[in-house]
Amino acid sequence: MRRFILGVDFDNTLVNYDDVLWKTAQRMGFITGSLTWHKKGIRDAIRPLPDGEKKWQQVQAHVYGKAMAEAMLIDGVAKFLHACRRANVPVYIVSHKTQFAAQDTDKIDLRRTALDWMTQKGFFESKGLGFSKDQVFFESTRPKKIERIKQLGCTHFIDDLEETFREESFPRGVNKILYSPHKENFLLRGVKIMKTWAQIEQYFMSEEYKYLEVDS
Repeated sequence: MRRFILGVDFDNTLVNYDDVLWKTAQRMGFITGSLTWHKKGIRDAIRPLPDGEKKWQQVQAHVYGKAMAEAMLIDGVAKFLHACRRANVPVYIVSHKTQFAAQDTDKIDLRRTALDWMTQKGFFESKGLGFSKDQVFFESTRPKKIERIKQLGCTHFIDDLEETFREESFPRGVNKILYSPHKENFLLRGVKIMKTWAQIEQYFMSEEYKYLEVDS
């Protein structure tokens, strides 16, 4: 079996914020109840408003801070990570996440909040997903995130933002997988686009790769 090192983004790649984003944006009066409730639709509706970028940042600050506990693990993630663990595949979480949000007057530590959420979801339990906290990296900028991916020697990286893969500094030897559940299929050179984590798992278990076969 081929060996590989997997890197995975955090926000909107492992974590589903759609419902809490919708509730927060509606409560703040930025959207109506008839709007589609996934992140991209909410963001695209708020940004054209007066001071729209600031409003969107306010929504995110609340969701990633005070409302983080309401977020959900994306369907299929746990099953995939269990498969990686059974196959002794190293997995690192590498996220572009600042410690504090500019639009959060309460100055909640977003990294601490994310770790608390992961603890609640069983990431660090031996009978859960089996992560250790030294497998989780929060970086303050996208270039630092990319540098961490290089340092870890990732052979594959999964992200929900194509901007990560468009960066010139992104290492060419890394296999790029875009998790894109709400977007139409589009061409992005050198990037495999997956709409579900079930598809991602199938990709790694395919005849071409068979990465997740358990050693006998």
